[in-house]
Amino acid sequence: MKAYAFLKRLSQAFLHAIFPPKCLICSAYYYNSWQASGGSDASYSISDVTDPYFCESCRKGLTPIASPFCSRCGLPFVSREGDDHTCSECLLEKKYFRKARAFGVYDGSLMEAIHLLKYRKKSSLSRPLSALTRETFFQFWDVDGIDLLVSVPLHVKRLRERGFNQAHLLIARWAKQEGIPFDGLTLSRSRWTEPQTTLSRTERQKNIKGAFSLRHPEKIKGRKILIVDDVYTTGATVNECARVLIKAGAEFVDVLTLARGV
Repeated sequence: MKAYAFLKRLSQAFLHAIFPPKCLICSAYYYNSWQASGGSDASYSISDVTDPYFCESCRKGLTPIASPFCSRCGLPFVSREGDDHTCSECLLEKKYFRKARAFGVYDGSLMEAIHLLKYRKKSSLSRPLSALTRETFFQFWDVDGIDLLVSVPLHVKRLRERGFNQAHLLIARWAKQEGIPFDGLTLSRSRWTEPQTTLSRTERQKNIKGAFSLRHPEKIKGRKILIVDDVYTTGATVNECARVLIKAGAEFVDVLTLARGV
């Protein structure tokens, strides 16, 4: 077995030297010690997830969210001292979800990767970004604690333009592997909305109000639901989704996103 492992590492290093990996974010060729040593996707540490896909520079550009952060919306606090607590916004504004968590801050390499996936249709990024979403799920939730994963839907016009729903790509692979039910059809975007990126907080809330509806509300009653999206900025979109789900009788709604705007 030791001889086999050695030969495997040797062959991996040889192939790595001839065909060096290319970073999916910046397109630079780089030396991947994880792959050269015969690494396996069985481990889902952040390093194991990102090393096979991103160069060292882009990996350093990822900023995972760590405590202290808002215990409700997951916003990381500027001060790195103290415990998690509720932020002023969550104390003043009604949130229909129980808690929201994200892998990392929406800037640097993570922002670039999400933009490449969404707007440049670089679908190869869905694998590492999905794995980071999975890692975040298991950091904050148990499989038995969630009945249903629901991806934030796109309007049919936007879906036709883009060709895929990035929120769905973030969960489809691992949710199926883990046996967690997921649904991308029950919650629908029934009204066209302007892109949220250029709007203020108040404008985002008005823009998204009433934009979602349920095709089969009976599937929601009494269930523990986790909404999944790519980015949480002001939270207007996921909060409106949560409002619709709670109104239909969900026991509770949580939110999981890949990135968190700060």
